[in-house]
Amino acid sequence: MNDIVSLWQVHRDAGWPKFTDSNEGELMTLDTVISGCVTYYLESEDGLDPQRVEILESCLADLNGLLPELADEAGQYFERLRTLATLLLETHHHP
Repeated sequence: MNDIVSLWQVHRDAGWPKFTDSNEGELMTLDTVISGCVTYYLESEDGLDPQRVEILESCLADLNGLLPELADEAGQYFERLRTLATLLLETHHHP
């Protein structure tokens, strides 16, 4: 859990990367949804509910599809977001 907390602090402080991409809207949505799941997880005593796990898995799949096309700064930002989503899912599957 410490990994999630420290990575979340870095991600939250990073600010939105400056880039131009045709998928920027989708990326913003993915960032918002995954960030919401992280916040929920950190504030909840019960971890993620099945609905959030499903949403997170779907977001992760979408993000994996978009990552290879991103420029460096944006790539780092979304790579970190992917790591957060992956850690959350691992924590859920192996409490």
